[in-house]
Amino acid sequence: MSIARPAQDGRTGAAPGAAPGAAVDAATADEAAGVHRQDYGRAPEFRGTDHDAGTGELIRQATRQVSDLLRAEVRLAVAELKDKGRHAGTGAGMFGGAALVALYGGGALIAAAIAAIAVALPVWASALIVGAVLMLVAGILAMLGRSQTRRAGPAKPEQAMDEAKQAVAELKERATHR
Repeated sequence: MSIARPAQDGRTGAAPGAAPGAAVDAATADEAAGVHRQDYGRAPEFRGTDHDAGTGELIRQATRQVSDLLRAEVRLAVAELKDKGRHAGTGAGMFGGAALVALYGGGALIAAAIAAIAVALPVWASALIVGAVLMLVAGILAMLGRSQTRRAGPAKPEQAMDEAKQAVAELKERATHR
């Protein structure tokens, strides 16, 4: 095994005393040269080995470390959002499936109600009764929805606009009193 050391020109070569032509492991060579490979699954490493580094080098290292840290945080945030989005999509699909099954279940219950009434009346009369009840419920829901829609008014943030106008008026008043 040979030890890789940086040459004067910055290239990595075999250590003095190593067998000529000995293969140098790439990771060992990079590590010996001060080059660290970034593992994107972990936070960046702090290397405090340069005791004689000048202020410029320390600032350069700090800038690089902050940049690496920010990139790692962004990658973590993206991965987290993808995971949450995948779960949200799966949940929405399951809610959609539940709504479809509930729709079919409601249809089956309506058919059962018609069949139950058909024991005492003709089938057409029982279907007419159940249909009329359903139309009555739909009409009531439509009227309630209409009243709620009218309450909504125009789609503009009136309270926020009023507060903004009040803040501007206060700033103008303060500016004139100086």
